[in-house]
Amino acid sequence: MKMKTEIVIVGTGVAGLFCALNLPQDKEILMITKSDTKSSDSFLAQGGICVLRDEDDYDSYFEDTMKAGHYENRKESVDIMIRSSREIIGDLVGYGVEFERSEDGFAYTREGAHSRPRILYHEDITGKEITSRLLSQVKKLKNVTILEYTTMTDIIEENGICAGILAESETDGSMEIRADYTILASGGIGGTYMHSTNYPHLTGDAIEISRKHGIRLEHLDYVQIHPTTLYSKKPGRRFLISESVRGEGAVLYNKEGKRFVNELLPRDIVTKAIHEQMEKDGTDYVWLSMDNIKKETIRSHFPNICRHCLEEGYDVTKEWIPVVPAQHYFMGGIWVDSDSLTSMDSLFAVGETSCNGVHGANRLASNSLLESLVFAKRAAAKIKAMYGEDIKGEETA
Repeated sequence: MKMKTEIVIVGTGVAGLFCALNLPQDKEILMITKSDTKSSDSFLAQGGICVLRDEDDYDSYFEDTMKAGHYENRKESVDIMIRSSREIIGDLVGYGVEFERSEDGFAYTREGAHSRPRILYHEDITGKEITSRLLSQVKKLKNVTILEYTTMTDIIEENGICAGILAESETDGSMEIRADYTILASGGIGGTYMHSTNYPHLTGDAIEISRKHGIRLEHLDYVQIHPTTLYSKKPGRRFLISESVRGEGAVLYNKEGKRFVNELLPRDIVTKAIHEQMEKDGTDYVWLSMDNIKKETIRSHFPNICRHCLEEGYDVTKEWIPVVPAQHYFMGGIWVDSDSLTSMDSLFAVGETSCNGVHGANRLASNSLLESLVFAKRAAAKIKAMYGEDIKGEETA
């Protein structure tokens, strides 16, 4: 089956959806997703999305991101993300996203390695709130077609330029999709791990295809392990216990009920401490206690975590829960410039499959949704420019 479109987007998480929303509506856009539209890791994000609170927050936000990333971050990308954050939040609110509010405006929470609260959230299902709103908006666009259960198998390379993709559809079989521009937004690599918080169908397909075509890759060994997922002997995806739980006061205990680490240190440091403690204790998990958090706060801020843990037999308002580290996020990927353009002409990459250098060697909590949105919008702006759109005129019109 042969198809022709103007832009093809591989993936329907926040990065792919936000690209679609920011591309010209007179361009035909085809989006494909390997599973159904709701089975993206963007839906699973619990904690929240970072934002620059005010100009006085810039230096500390920049430093927090750099420090968490072991100063291996691309400074230009970090600056772009932080400076763009309030604009992105404005876009999201405009699309109907509802963040927790206080009497003074937004309510902010704090997570590990942040020097102050700067994270906006919606209960403990921020990713679902944002992604579902964006998906709803995309479905209203007449120029966008979404194909579910369609897997990219290769890109079409002609004279060093990307001319579209090859795909396999569960209903239509083999597909050749030609496009002016291709955007890879296909997510992470969690499906290649035994224990991961990711959906199992996210297996880094775009990475392997890029490798085959000699497209520049970067930091493929930069894989983040999340310190706290609910311990289970059941096979399949691990349930994440958001870092914002520790940000609100939850603490980690060893088998003797003694605290062994500062829970708000960067994720890689907390993960290392947990692994060392499990080895010392001869256990497969450590304990997470929410005793320091008010019960009404637990129920209002973390309803999804409460519900899931209860289904597993744990009442987080009354007892400690067993937690264990699991693969969570990929900081490396397909190298892109500040406009999300890869080393191959007409090929863009956004979201977790890309590497724009924001996260360095270790991602700061709640930067991923923001980073995906910021650089997805920049990819769309670059493609507009390539089509000869007057970006400045459009923004000021």
